[in-house]
Formats: sequence, C-alpha cells, structure tokens
Amino acid sequence: MAEAYIIDAVRTPRGIGKQGKGALAEQHPQHLAATVLKAIKERNNLDTATVDDVIWSVSTQDGLQAGDLGRMAALDAGYDVTSSGTTLDRFCGGGITSVNLAAAQVISGMEDCIVAGGTEMMSLTAAMSKEKMQAGIKPMMMGSYNERLQGVHPQSHQGICGDAIASKEGFTREELDEVGYRSQKRAAEAIAEGRFDKSVVPVVADDGTVVLDREEYPRPQTTREDLAKLEPAFTKIADVPLDAKGNTFRGLVNQKYPDLEIEHFHHAGNSSGVVDGAAAVLVTSGEYAKKHGLKPRARIVATANMGDDPTLMLNAPVPAAKKVLEKAGMTLDEIDLFEINEAFAVVAAKFVRDLDLDWDKVNVNGGSIALGHPIGATGSILIGTIVDELERQDKRYGLVTMCAAGGMAPAIIVERVDDFVD
Repeated sequence: MAEAYIIDAVRTPRGIGKQGKGALAEQHPQHLAATVLKAIKERNNLDTATVDDVIWSVSTQDGLQAGDLGRMAALDAGYDVTSSGTTLDRFCGGGITSVNLAAAQVISGMEDCIVAGGTEMMSLTAAMSKEKMQAGIKPMMMGSYNERLQGVHPQSHQGICGDAIASKEGFTREELDEVGYRSQKRAAEAIAEGRFDKSVVPVVADDGTVVLDREEYPRPQTTREDLAKLEPAFTKIADVPLDAKGNTFRGLVNQKYPDLEIEHFHHAGNSSGVVDGAAAVLVTSGEYAKKHGLKPRARIVATANMGDDPTLMLNAPVPAAKKVLEKAGMTLDEIDLFEINEAFAVVAAKFVRDLDLDWDKVNVNGGSIALGHPIGATGSILIGTIVDELERQDKRYGLVTMCAAGGMAPAIIVERVDDFVD
C-alpha cells in the first residue's frame, strides 16, 4: 500500500459568526474556501491539473453554502478545470472525514493528490435556522428531534446533551469552567507566541483589502470569576414545547434516560464559539510528492469512525480514540499530543478523564471554547494545528477526534516526519 502524507495545512483566522459583528460575515463561503485553496496552491507551487480531487466539508449545505462548494471554490481559486471536487456532511466531524477520505483514496492507490478541508460560515447558518424556525421547519443541525426516529433514538439539542452528560457523569460547574478558562489562557499564549502563524492565511477582499488576519473570537481577559458569574445557556430552552405532543428537549433525553435529572452547567464561557472559517490540507502519495518536489510534514497512520448513543450525542470521541489506536497498533502512551474538539467543556473533560490523560498533552494551544468552532472546517483546522505543534515541540505522534451530531466521532492519528517512510 502507498503511504498518505500531509504536505501542508492552512486555515483562515476565525471571525465572530454574527451578522454585523464578525469581520468575515459579509464574505461568501465560497470566497473563504477559495482563500485556503489558493494558499495551498501558491505555497506549494501546486500544479492544479495534477490534483485528483478536492474533498470538502460543509455541515449546513443550504443557502449560500448549498451546492458543491468543493468544486465551486476550487474553480474560484483558479484550479485547473480537470481538478474535480465533492462536498460532504458529517456534521461537526466533516473536517476530519474529508482528510480521512483523502488518505483512504491515496493509500488505496486510486488517487495521488487531494486537497481536503472544509468551510462553515455560522453567521449565515444562524440566519438560515431562524428563517426555517419561523417557517415551521425545525433544522436538524440545531438538535431538534426527528419524528421518525423519536421512538427509537430521540435526539435533543446539543447543549442539553452536554448538560445531560455532565449530570450523568458527575462533573461539577467548577470543573467545566476550568476547561473554559484553560482554553482561553492557552489560546492567548499560543497567539502571543505566534504558534498559529505557519498555518493562518489572511482573508483578502477582491479589491485587495485585508478583511481579517487575526483570530477575532478569543477573550484572553477571561477570569475564573467571570466564568462563575455566567448564567447557564440552555435552561430556558430545555422545557419549551417543540410540537403539539408537548415534546421538549429535556423530555427527549428523558425518554431514554427517565431517571436522569439534568442540571445545567454550560454557558458561553465553557462552550464552543460561533465563528466563520475555512481550512485546507494537502494530502499526497509519496511518489507524487517526490515527483513534484514536495516535502512531507506528517504521515497519516490510521483513521477511524465511531458511532455512539445518538440521544446523548457527544460521547463517541473516547471509543473513537480507542478504535483508531487499535487500527494503528498503538497505545495511548505512544501519543504525544491530542486534539479533542471543545464542542462543550464536558466533551474535553470526559475525554481526558476516561482515557486518564495529562492535560499537558491535550489541546495545548487552547480549543474551540476560546477560538471558535466553524462546524464543517474545525476538524481540518485541528489536524493542521496538531501537525504544527508536533513540529514545534519536536514530537512524533498526534491524535485528533471530535464529537458530531447523531452520536458520531471520526478520528485520525498522524506521525510527524522529516522524510518519506519506506
């Protein structure tokens, strides 16, 4: 089998995902995707006529994000017309899945050069969701239940699921607030030291004006005292009737867990930020890289997908990590760094506790609580982040995973390399 190598990874800064507040909110999602695709092309002197495919992740494929964004953005970025493109959706996990599928194509020998990645403009999706709610359509991405699955796999709002897991697992508000505080402090340090500079490319308007060249979401001034004052975010929506039957988000969880008393722990300071962003990862075979004078930065060791309880929704990262380790023939002790998406603080806290990890190895540059979570792009961002950090610390192996709606988690293990693996 061929090896699949990561040659380069780039991303935009993350802009606040609110119309009228975020620097990227007026941009077209195709422009964000084209920004990172163009950067991959230019940084690597990539002959795009040799790119076999562009595999792209977008969670809310609606409105301006509808259609095949992978193909359209590649054309917008000036890629050769022979470079095809496709777009996928695994909710939050799509940005990992796009890279995993690229690796599978390369390892199988079916393709030699793929650009994978993702885009999400949450400043747009929030507006789409409001319009649909007003039209009487409850969008799945917001966690509303599906009538046909209600009796078997009731699915609630993600925030209610986070609170349910925290209640079920015995986490305290203080423990979860500490995850949020740690994320902000680590992100602030990473930004101050320029740890993201290798991967971040500015978003520039068509007239050459720089739209955004820095992270817009972090709140480095955050204190533990500030977090303790914040009101839980999901208390009010937990018991709002969703239909004529009187179903509620809390009730959907209690259909499967009738004895679970859901307390409310999560708020804006210990939950992922709503942002806009895009990321791209260049994946090639060793033969292609040698032929085109490209130097590998990392080897993709193993990938995996895992499903778990759709009702609790956010618990699949731990079994996904175990599965990808088994596929790689590795142990937890061999992994130098971990990236677990901070969708909600409980996801990261449970991941660290259940796997008995040291926080010194986990999300060392902060995570989505501080930096934001552009749904379809985050997984690709995290892969780039871990490659950068393995290089900075001169470490070898990194593992990336994240929860996704429907009770799923993709995972990937990468190995930092300085040359090709025979």
